[in-house]
Amino acid sequence: MQWFLHHLQNAKGLLIVPRLYKGGFFLGGSGGRGVLLVRDEKTGEWIGPAFYTLGSVTFGLQIGGEIAEVAMMVMTQKGLENLYSTTFKFGGDVSAAAGPYGAGATGAVSSFNADFLSFTRAKGAYIGLSLEGAVVNTNYEWNKTYYGKPIKPVDIFVGRSVSNPESAELRSAIARLAK
Repeated sequence: MQWFLHHLQNAKGLLIVPRLYKGGFFLGGSGGRGVLLVRDEKTGEWIGPAFYTLGSVTFGLQIGGEIAEVAMMVMTQKGLENLYSTTFKFGGDVSAAAGPYGAGATGAVSSFNADFLSFTRAKGAYIGLSLEGAVVNTNYEWNKTYYGKPIKPVDIFVGRSVSNPESAELRSAIARLAK
């Protein structure tokens, strides 16, 4: 995780998925929920969070089940803009690569010009791990519940029209890690 910690200060955002469930026997699937924080490039302050749902259905040589913790650094403006939209797909809309010393999304590890760099810690036995084809949806219901009104990610991160003091501890922890 040293590479992750050292390069977090260069990330435009951080998508944290505390539990990504995967399972399959030829036909498989994965799903989880996460939060996005975005770094203000001028001040270095972390803004957010916004809530997201990830999911995929796969077919092929795969077997087993696992629970993974995933942290994805958003490295490009294109990656951020996709997260501001309603939905997008890894591999179809944006590129993802595994972090240099971890397991995670398929992709060339040396390709650090990817939109997302994924770091994964998993428990279980699963063969066939990939984020390719995973769909990421904005979780409008959770955002509404958290901020008390209907809100879009662009309102949170670009317009900064809402905030919730309950996120101060999370934002502070990410800021400490990104130094």
